[in-house]
Amino acid sequence: MKELHQLLEKYLNEQLIHMVLSGPRHRESAARILIRPVLIKNNLVFQASEYQEKKVFHRNYSKGEAAAEIENRITEYRQLALSSQQGQATVLVSKKGRITIKEKQCPVCAGAGAFQDGSGVLPKIKQVDLSHNRKKNHILEPEQKVDFLVDLGVQTKEGKIVKSRYDKFRQINRFLEFIEDILPQLPQDRELTILDFGCGKSYLTFAMYHYLKELKGYQVHIIGLDLKADVIETCSSLAEKYGYDRLEFHVGDIAGYEGVTDVDMVVTLHACDTATDYALDRAIRWGARVILSVPCCQHELNRQIQNDLLAPVLGYGLIKERMAALITDALRGQILESKGYQVQILEFIDMEHTPKNILIRAVKKGKAKDSRGYREVMEFLHTEPTLAVLQDGKEDKQNA
Repeated sequence: MKELHQLLEKYLNEQLIHMVLSGPRHRESAARILIRPVLIKNNLVFQASEYQEKKVFHRNYSKGEAAAEIENRITEYRQLALSSQQGQATVLVSKKGRITIKEKQCPVCAGAGAFQDGSGVLPKIKQVDLSHNRKKNHILEPEQKVDFLVDLGVQTKEGKIVKSRYDKFRQINRFLEFIEDILPQLPQDRELTILDFGCGKSYLTFAMYHYLKELKGYQVHIIGLDLKADVIETCSSLAEKYGYDRLEFHVGDIAGYEGVTDVDMVVTLHACDTATDYALDRAIRWGARVILSVPCCQHELNRQIQNDLLAPVLGYGLIKERMAALITDALRGQILESKGYQVQILEFIDMEHTPKNILIRAVKKGKAKDSRGYREVMEFLHTEPTLAVLQDGKEDKQNA
């Protein structure tokens, strides 16, 4: 506990962005506890927000009280993650209460280490909002009328968010946040080509164009692709209506699209089952700098997985289905890493809004990871994901 106490002493100050206790070990514990600094009558306190089912309970602590509360309750949780202008740290807690701390100091604060990434540019430090009642900052503000949101039924003609569509509005903003994070990876001196496979009604396709072209001033050529002709016709009409001359929509299949040769970013949202694999395969072959993929309906490995050791737990259909889905996306991430991508598996939207909440974000870095590790997993589970088959060229050989 001494190391934890020292960590809290270091980070419980006005430079703290937030701390989060998560992974409760007991049913009666809050799902998570968020701690952040706030100023109340010019006094710095630490507000703890406990999330229990659909309720949130708030309580303010002094620095000493906040440290004592965390130390007393740390064993109720599996993890404490903190983010600060000083750096980041993760505290992992074992079943027996053993604590492991991993800390990463802010490069700017490290002085000589400020340019460790070789870019020669100081990284942006997130500013701390100490206000008691924070206003949620959206990339698309809910009070600002946006034509495509009105036509797609997210906003009223007066520019207010339709109550039943607020989750969709949050989803759009969340997606734009992911794009905002990867903007430094994209060139600004030429037109960007972006492909959206399985674009559907194109809420996010229109949002991408509006954000990158209208708000950020990027030169973009965005192509939406879907199998439904009526949907594509509607989206094409709306793009023409708004004067979005570099946004186009086509009827087509992910696997067979040949409309471009060079692509900067590939987006695939809720492409069903192996359609995601075909999209990822094309993105890799194009050498896309950025891939954003929200997979859906991962059935393939559920049919394939066989393992004598895991047979007892795989005997439960629901458990097998969920394990297969998670393993599918983990293997996709590993395959992308073996092709020189830096991969993150992120939560796209809160689980309470949709169970399809995993986003795979891959950024081309050039340093390929050894593929032996994930291939051993595939052999252990007797699986052969479509993305692995496509990348190995086995399907080409079979069709030759």
